[in-house]
Amino acid sequence: MENIFTGPTQLPTEGPARKNIEGNTPMEDVDILISNGRILTLDERDRIIQDGSVAIRDGKIVDLGEKETLQLRYHGQREIDAKGGIVMPGLINGHTHAAMTCFRGIADDMELLEWLNRYIFPAEAKNVNPELAYWGSLLACAEMIRSGTTTFCDMYIFEDETAQAAKEAGMRCLVGEVLFDFPSPNAKSPEEALAYTRRLIQKWAGDTLVRIAVEPHALYTCRESLLLDAKALSREYGVPLAIHLLESKGEIQILTEKGIKATQYLDRLGLLGPDFIAFHGVYLDEEDRAVFADRGCKVVHNPESNMKLASGIAPVTAMIRAGIPVGLGTDGCASNNNLDLFQEMDTAAKLGKFALLDPTAMSARTVLRMATCQGADVLGMGNHIGTLRAEMKADLIIIDTEKPHLTPLYHAYSHLVYAANGSDVDTVLIDGRIVMENRKLLTIDDGKVMTEVRRIAERIRGSLGMATS
Repeated sequence: MENIFTGPTQLPTEGPARKNIEGNTPMEDVDILISNGRILTLDERDRIIQDGSVAIRDGKIVDLGEKETLQLRYHGQREIDAKGGIVMPGLINGHTHAAMTCFRGIADDMELLEWLNRYIFPAEAKNVNPELAYWGSLLACAEMIRSGTTTFCDMYIFEDETAQAAKEAGMRCLVGEVLFDFPSPNAKSPEEALAYTRRLIQKWAGDTLVRIAVEPHALYTCRESLLLDAKALSREYGVPLAIHLLESKGEIQILTEKGIKATQYLDRLGLLGPDFIAFHGVYLDEEDRAVFADRGCKVVHNPESNMKLASGIAPVTAMIRAGIPVGLGTDGCASNNNLDLFQEMDTAAKLGKFALLDPTAMSARTVLRMATCQGADVLGMGNHIGTLRAEMKADLIIIDTEKPHLTPLYHAYSHLVYAANGSDVDTVLIDGRIVMENRKLLTIDDGKVMTEVRRIAERIRGSLGMATS
């Protein structure tokens, strides 16, 4: 049941003052004042403000509450009318490979390891370079912003280009160069890839939007020495350590042949802890979940990719019951094939119910929190984003609810998970900056970006001898 908040707002913080319309109450100037919206805070009390306003200054939320109260307290240098729509935290894509928009649809309808070894790795070896990483990532940012994502966690090659693209787009991100035992287009050795990661950490230290993670690819592509070096680098700089883990039966078979029980192995190496993020976790059994919960590890669920590659259904309900923070991700466009987290929420909820034959499993509230506040906690950003409250970063989106498929509106959480889609997002703010308004991107020339990616796709097609279809 929705919790409708009608209590007092937080007292205003310091700022330049003026008189309100009655001339007897000091008013504060703020950069942006959003009004006439149903505000979903996604805070610990699930407060919903039916006819509310949000005041924003210097990239942060100053105050939020009932419209009549805030309009007497604040004057916005810029005012945005939400027109009765939903105002909520921006969505958080906990796992993707942004530049792989350039490989969207290149190889479908096959098992994970065949898909990787026969198609993706060869295509990457022939084609991935800084140009592809930049334009592919910029295209991903355009797609994500248009569908309400304000933060993403990325693992790929030439990640400095991805970070630069995100910065130009105004998106918040956690990115890491993929680490392999074998050469990649950006590194001839694991040592080179680790050195590149160190340079990324140093270059982007203190940036308001870009953070860096250390990201070994998987247990079947990284030997023990690389995992230990990755752990050491992560601990040295206090950044997250993230890896694909227990994603498919093929991976389980490889680990079984090596005599490895994944979580026991990682625990023995000292990798598991609050900064450890596992992507997928499809085959986290009860013992694994107990270890993860005890060590404070996190998981990102990627249901559509797991379904498309027939990898399996992750035991997300059991993870949550065990106390493991779980976020939501799309994975990359080569295995999804889109970056729309609204679709991902719908799939996560329905798949979770189907897996247990329980219609109460994976509720709309649970899934929406996975894509917002819980996702922020998974990425180590829960103190700054994921909820709407005073002093949080102003990363928020406005949903246009004046649509046939969103009428009538009884329960906002239900609508967002089961009825809404990415094209319903009207306006997006990140760090207090408007990056999309009235469906128009303000930080990206998407026409130019699509032209560049189509040009790169022709090069990819030629390198693989693919006929036009």
